[in-house]
Amino acid sequence: MERKPRLRLLGAEVDAVTPAEVMAFTADCVAARRKAVVANHNSHSLYLVRRDPAMAALYRRADLIEIDSTPMIAWGKLLGAPLSRAHRCTYLDWREDFWRLAAEKRWRVFHLGGAPGAAQPAAAAIRARHPGVFLHARHGFFALQGPENDAVLAEIAAFAPDVLLVGMGMPRQEAWIEQNWARLPDAVMFPIGAAFDFEAGVSKTPPRWAGRLGVEWLARFLHEPRRLFTRYFVEPWSLIPAAAADLGRLWQDRRSAARG
Repeated sequence: MERKPRLRLLGAEVDAVTPAEVMAFTADCVAARRKAVVANHNSHSLYLVRRDPAMAALYRRADLIEIDSTPMIAWGKLLGAPLSRAHRCTYLDWREDFWRLAAEKRWRVFHLGGAPGAAQPAAAAIRARHPGVFLHARHGFFALQGPENDAVLAEIAAFAPDVLLVGMGMPRQEAWIEQNWARLPDAVMFPIGAAFDFEAGVSKTPPRWAGRLGVEWLARFLHEPRRLFTRYFVEPWSLIPAAAADLGRLWQDRRSAARG
């Protein structure tokens, strides 16, 4: 896949990639046995990445950074960035294409995350839709240091995945990948949050039209208001300085262009 220059939005770097381009990148990396990370940014990650050094390090390492936020795309378009709704990328947007491709190419996929008891129903739901999938799932409740972590890493190494999905929530999943990078196999790694909780039916999956219209956050908030109130109504205020910096940079660029 041809790499494009990264965009800078709200103090972070992101890639203007579509779900199809993410799948093409994944296929290229698996074919080449290349170790890679596909991260994603939304308002929650923009808030956390400024506060968690290990998470920030993972984003600096990431090969692709998806835009998992319709408001971010709208902001980028306002600033003149070459973005459209097609560039909204998250697990729920590309999951069927991913599992179809994984089944077709016989990828070995390891999912780490979710609550005990949720991983297997999620895997069963995926296999029911895509019978050829070669998937191993393990819950994400373990100590991130010491013998438990060593055992998880040994389990992953024994499975030898082509793709590693890490669904332990932000910033835990990003920090875990970064802290264990040298011990992880040559696989394409995706931090995917609570994706398998949706697969298992533990969390309600927002309709995809809500994502396209930019109101998926509202559907999730209505389902879990207590847990998500701070994320959706408090954290975004911290982005005001970064938004002001974007506007200042745009003004400077236009001023320079006017001067010739």
